[in-house]
Amino acid sequence: MRLLTTRGGLSVGCAKVGPDFIDPGYHRIATGNQSRNLDAFLCGGSMLGRIAARAGDGRDVLVVEGVMGLFDGAMLEGAPPTSTAAVAKALRSPVVLVADASRTSTSLAAVVKGFFDFDPELEVAGVIVNGVASPSHADAVREAMASAGVTLFGLVPRDPRLRFESRHLGLVPVVEEPDSISDHLDQVASVLAECLDVDALMRLAHTAPKMAAEPGMDESPSVRARIGLLGGAAFSFVYPENVEALRAAGAEIVNLDPLRDEGIPNDLDGLYLPGGFPEVFAARIAEHARWRGQLKRLVEGGTPTWAECGGFLLLAEALDDAPMAGAIAARATMTGTLTLGYAEAEPLQSSILAPAGSLLRGHEFHYSAMDPPGTSLKLRTRSGLRSAGYLSPTLFASYLHLNLAGTPEIARRFVSVSESYRRLRRP
Repeated sequence: MRLLTTRGGLSVGCAKVGPDFIDPGYHRIATGNQSRNLDAFLCGGSMLGRIAARAGDGRDVLVVEGVMGLFDGAMLEGAPPTSTAAVAKALRSPVVLVADASRTSTSLAAVVKGFFDFDPELEVAGVIVNGVASPSHADAVREAMASAGVTLFGLVPRDPRLRFESRHLGLVPVVEEPDSISDHLDQVASVLAECLDVDALMRLAHTAPKMAAEPGMDESPSVRARIGLLGGAAFSFVYPENVEALRAAGAEIVNLDPLRDEGIPNDLDGLYLPGGFPEVFAARIAEHARWRGQLKRLVEGGTPTWAECGGFLLLAEALDDAPMAGAIAARATMTGTLTLGYAEAEPLQSSILAPAGSLLRGHEFHYSAMDPPGTSLKLRTRSGLRSAGYLSPTLFASYLHLNLAGTPEIARRFVSVSESYRRLRRP
């Protein structure tokens, strides 16, 4: 994406298959454009084309990053196809594989050939090979791919300049180090410029059907409620569609950041506390007792509050040894166990987001646990059924991440509840 933007002089649209928050941040830094998630489980399969069209609207090319292996997807019974292959077929987009040549050469061609033949409805157009160790290694890979009839778009050397820093949930979010990550992307692009056939990739891109973007959600001309949106380096996991849906429903968004400790306005009508990395910044959050106290008073005072994952942890009494807001009678701890996957959630009581008995589709992604976990949601995951989360007439707090691209009615309900709270306080 950065190579096409800086060296090719193109306006590059960007999207990510699946629910990930971190990679789209890199897309945005690379291109200067908003990246969007293509996730059939969270948004509905019928939304994929519309979301992709919005991501590519007015751009010279749309680059979609896949998820996991090409054919891997959700492991939840009854879930729609969520693999990269399924999304590519829905968009009628050609696929370029990226294959690692470490410790292999000729055998890699057999593996790649299998991807070409596995699904005849999928257009696998060629491959970029990573981890090439030497000129002789490159020659062996090139010869093997040619013998297998596989189009080769580039041989990328084994180069430490191509490495990115990671930690327990993946790459370091760009909001933490935007300048250094931008510089690193320039460095990567300069390496790729020497080894990728960009002209061939662009010719391939032009074979994909053009998509007409439908009008997006326009911001409401009248403000119905002021919604505080948690953000900053510690809380950057929010889908752009969620913010757009809130604004379309009549929300004025007020940005909040506990790391800055600038205080929370007392005229907020609702709070949206999305996910992020509070565990990385727990000590700094703990230092800001005034800010945490303000948040506790707002939540306990009845301000409609939607908290997911990291925002859920912030409402606990403590995260490990660091004090948090204490608006929920529970303690959070970091564990060595990853909870990752899609979930269907049934609220057991009516809430600020959905009525009792409705179906919410979300995903979980965390290395922490809440004690007690809560009992307000009935969750169905690939591991079975369990209860979790805290719901009240003014609170929806859980580990569940929601994407409102296909369910803007959730935003409308939340803004409506917040508007009612506004009128209650200021009749």
